[in-house]
Amino acid sequence: MERAMEQLNVQLNRLTRSLRRARTVELPEDNETAVYTLMPMVMADQHRSVSELLLNSKFDVNYAFGRVKRSLLHIAANCGSVECLVLLLKRGANPNYQDISGCTPLHLAARNGQKKCMGRLLEYNADVNICNNEGLTAIHWLAVNGRTELLHDLVQHVSNVDVEDAMGQTALHVACQNGHKTTVLCLLDSGADINRPNVSGATPLYFACSHGQRDTAQILLSRGAKYLPDKNGITPLDLCVEGGYGETCEVLIQHHGRLFQTLIQMTQNDDIKENMLRQVLEHVSQQSDYNYQCILTSLAEVATTNGHKLLSLSSNYEAQMKSLLRIVRIFCHVFRLGPSSPNNGNDMGYNGNKTPRSQVFKVCGCVGGPELWPLECCLWRPLELLWHSLDEWLVLISTELEKNGRGATASDIPSLLLKQREVETSHLHVSMATESTPATVLRSSPPLLGGEVMVKPPEVYADGQDVISMTANRLSAVIQAFYMCCSCQMPQGMTSPRFIEFVCKHDEVLKCFVTRNPKIIFDHFHFLLECPELMSRFMHIIKGQPFKDRCEWFYEHLLAGQPDSDMVHRPVNENDILLIHRESIFRSSCEVVSKSSNEKLKQGIAVRFHGEEGMGQGVVREWFDILSNEIINPDYALFTQSADGTTFQPNSNSSVNPDHLNYFRFAGQILGLALYHRQLVNIYFTRSFYKHILGIPVNYQDVSSIDPEYAKNLQWILDNDISDLGLELTFSVETDVFGAMEEVPIKPGGTSIQVTQENKEEYVQLVTELRMTRAIQPQINAFLLGFHTFIPPSLIQLFDEFELELLLSGMPEIDVMDWNRNTEYSSGYDLQEPVIQWFWEVVENFTQEERVLLLQFVTGSSRVPHGGFAYLMGGSGLQKFTIAAVPYTPNLLPTSSTCINMLKLPEYPSKDVLRNRLLVALHCGSYGYTMA
Repeated sequence: MERAMEQLNVQLNRLTRSLRRARTVELPEDNETAVYTLMPMVMADQHRSVSELLLNSKFDVNYAFGRVKRSLLHIAANCGSVECLVLLLKRGANPNYQDISGCTPLHLAARNGQKKCMGRLLEYNADVNICNNEGLTAIHWLAVNGRTELLHDLVQHVSNVDVEDAMGQTALHVACQNGHKTTVLCLLDSGADINRPNVSGATPLYFACSHGQRDTAQILLSRGAKYLPDKNGITPLDLCVEGGYGETCEVLIQHHGRLFQTLIQMTQNDDIKENMLRQVLEHVSQQSDYNYQCILTSLAEVATTNGHKLLSLSSNYEAQMKSLLRIVRIFCHVFRLGPSSPNNGNDMGYNGNKTPRSQVFKVCGCVGGPELWPLECCLWRPLELLWHSLDEWLVLISTELEKNGRGATASDIPSLLLKQREVETSHLHVSMATESTPATVLRSSPPLLGGEVMVKPPEVYADGQDVISMTANRLSAVIQAFYMCCSCQMPQGMTSPRFIEFVCKHDEVLKCFVTRNPKIIFDHFHFLLECPELMSRFMHIIKGQPFKDRCEWFYEHLLAGQPDSDMVHRPVNENDILLIHRESIFRSSCEVVSKSSNEKLKQGIAVRFHGEEGMGQGVVREWFDILSNEIINPDYALFTQSADGTTFQPNSNSSVNPDHLNYFRFAGQILGLALYHRQLVNIYFTRSFYKHILGIPVNYQDVSSIDPEYAKNLQWILDNDISDLGLELTFSVETDVFGAMEEVPIKPGGTSIQVTQENKEEYVQLVTELRMTRAIQPQINAFLLGFHTFIPPSLIQLFDEFELELLLSGMPEIDVMDWNRNTEYSSGYDLQEPVIQWFWEVVENFTQEERVLLLQFVTGSSRVPHGGFAYLMGGSGLQKFTIAAVPYTPNLLPTSSTCINMLKLPEYPSKDVLRNRLLVALHCGSYGYTMA
């Protein structure tokens, strides 16, 4: 019986071994192959399979494989395979083995937060103080990822919590940089050095501020961290401002009050980005009314100091001008955010503390003594001293100009300026003595305006004009600052009454400035562009400047603030492309433009016609060209042809089209876009419509474009005495009202007011306005609504109606000599080649229409820009008309690359062949794009 049982056990054991062999892969004998067999099992923590494979195997558990030379223990620690990790450790795996980067299994477990693996490795004597090749220890990895729970377990095994990596950074540095609050507290409680610098002198506080870690910075400062710069002198505050970290700046100022003044002084540093500085000051100011008032008061003081330096003829104009305007911009930005701003609150007549705004303006105008000043006006008090200096300067110059007109000299100016400076200085001392400023600021630094700001008096002026040449730019910059401050106290879109009064008071001096240097308007007198009432006083000076200069000013300010971009927008996705159906170009264009962002359309335009592959500058130009023709298509009834047969104006009966006002708005958008991107349109309007765009009143002579006979009658009335003619005219006209003729007054009670010799000019003007404006007012308004989306009224008024036509439509005639003179050649052609000479002879004999077709074929536009072919635009700016050689084959037609204004002209054997092939190409290939 016993013998039988032994035999059964033997059989069972054999069966078991047989089954095991049947389901288990035998481990290869060489380590390289074996490790790749085991690695997937280790990664999946299949410890039973790994154990069976390693049983009776000669595999070296410390075998390092792969490029980084890691062992299976590294893999287990990295993946969190605890059972396999223990199995390997029991079989003799080295817990301190370092891979090619110097990382041990403990490093990898710490980096990935594998708590159980870390615990097991420590049980098997893993060394927590080993550094990898970059000097990082396990606690560095825990600090990077904020594994505070694991760090608590690890620090008790660490001999030096301040061990440095290759850059001298400790775990505390990296924890502060990444904002791990609990980790920072753990390290500090474990004895980490709170002020330890790295190799560049950066402390943990420096690291916290460099990444805007407010809470981490708060912990460090509350534990006594010192405010220290790095070896390059960069401070934690510098880093906060550079990154726009307002919350962290606030913490720094709370612990170090003197930094408030440092922050204010940073507004004068051109190396600091203005938007970041504004972001920081914005945050700090919004924490309390006290902060808001302190910031504005301090900014006002700094601005006043810089303004007085700017008025000093011995100072650097460019630097002081930029500094003053920068500070004032920041001041105005912060002011608009607070309760004192007119843009906050429901009652626009009151500020946040319900002080009547009229009272604020009176106080800011120096009416009454300081005891009458409300708190809001204290914010502006330092600036009032600067405005007072500005006023004194302008009065002095006005006086000297008058003296000069009488033959006197300007000898009084030096003594007057010194006297003025003494008065200002005394005012400054009084102001600073009574100013409400933060106690910490007053204790930590002297008053900003406590010292006298001396002005070097002019030496000798030959006449008043020399006074202007030396002071105009400086005073103009201060005037700009004054305007900015006045504007930020007013609701959006309103011009300050005080500033209007200022301009009127100093009208003659300011006109003298503009006459001597018209660019002052665009450099400093922005108020003229923004306030038509003021611009009208200077318009005659502006209109007297060369058209080319005004065009440059126009585009300089039209594109101000837009990011640099090519003329054609390079879209990042299909949604940025205007996909147009050629067969319904007007309606499909209207639809896609209405759905597009105006800001994206300003940045650039990308057009593709449905079913065509081409895209680029040439396609954009063709789109504008075709679309401008569609706008005047009679089918849409938007515009009607004028009496001269070549120009168009809005159709007074356009309402037959129910969508006519939407279409007029779209037409305005297209013309505005074309002008914005310097594209020409193939359409000419009547002079009166150009005047409507410019906001210029029409006159009776404009009537001739729609009714020449009626215009002659008006002219006759003006030229002759109508007293005894018995015309029996009244201030009314007969007009068609829904099919019936009715007498409509052109002024209240007009049907009973007789036209006389005395009032006939008024009658002619009113009749003109009725025919030319009131009859199409809704259409004009809709068009201008679209046009002004892209072209501000303030800028377009720089031109008259004739110049606007040139801007929009280019020159109506094509000058072949100018074309020839401004053409370039490539690929072997030059002006002496027979083919080129034949080409110009053919073009010379072309009709004007054929020349237009050729221009459109090569450039995508049928118009020449103002200034001629020298100003032809390409895909990336100015690009002259170019003719490139192409080898000739029979029946080969010319082709073009419209993006670069290039005509690819084959080397034809004769002039007749060239002319024939060119005409075929022009009449058959002017429209449509595909990829060559």
